[in-house]
Amino acid sequence: MSKKNSFQLLFLLLSLVFFACKHRQKTTTNKPSTVLNNIELTKSDITALVKKYPDENLILIKTPMGEMVARLFNETPAHRDNFIRLVEHKFYDSLLFHRVISDFMIQGGDPDSKKAKTGQKLGDGDIGYTVPAEFNNTLFHKKGMLCAAREGDDINPMKASSACQFYIVQGKKFTDESMKTVEYRVNRDIRTKLKNDLLEVDKNRYLKEEENRFKNEGKKDSLALTQKKIDALISPYYEKTAHYVFSERQRETYKTLGGTPHLDGSYTVYGEIVWGLPVIDKIATSQTDSNDRPMQDIRMSVSILKKH
Repeated sequence: MSKKNSFQLLFLLLSLVFFACKHRQKTTTNKPSTVLNNIELTKSDITALVKKYPDENLILIKTPMGEMVARLFNETPAHRDNFIRLVEHKFYDSLLFHRVISDFMIQGGDPDSKKAKTGQKLGDGDIGYTVPAEFNNTLFHKKGMLCAAREGDDINPMKASSACQFYIVQGKKFTDESMKTVEYRVNRDIRTKLKNDLLEVDKNRYLKEEENRFKNEGKKDSLALTQKKIDALISPYYEKTAHYVFSERQRETYKTLGGTPHLDGSYTVYGEIVWGLPVIDKIATSQTDSNDRPMQDIRMSVSILKKH
């Protein structure tokens, strides 16, 4: 082979190697980042969290979609101590986030979920006791809050918490107008009682008759006008009656960060995710079945990161 041919062959080989390297580099660059996908805690993160929350217990929640760190509030000692006790006994390890609703919350802690079959309905499991409600006006349902699940008011009028099931708030952002609507919803029982009492007064009974008639006749526009008259009648009495009112801090938080304000004052808030908020969003957008259970199991393991 001539020197000229040898040089041409060498140049061709070098060109092929260069092209292969460039192609490999491009492919690697387009590959999703493992760190971004898993959202893993580092030692420096832990050091910063311990320094930021020196007087509170820190809990590490691991999931296939990443890790989260929660602080447990000292203002809710019964829930705090109960949760720590369960974590120390490794109760939550291998349990599922069995109920997931986007723009609302992710729920887990059902002991029946550890060995649940695919498609099995979950949410009724417990461990034989409840925890008395610990409501605190400074702790509300903003995004990231760790809260106690419970039975409904009809069989649980004292609003006692499940000893093991919890949910983490995802929620959504609200406007001033929608916050007003939520406030009415939270105080529905008070407004209903005022309405019933006032419509029994002789001079107001025609409004009750109008409302019932328009409902039966399906006249939505007329019904809406009558209900506006009823609301105007109730409002002065409602303002003078003790009822739940959102603080300015709550309103501002729900408008900027988001949450589930209609649950305030009804479910105990006892912790907060202080690291790993994006994990909530990843879990909340999981594909679910008709019972809001993720199609692919999302298991957790929970450990104590720092005990105070």
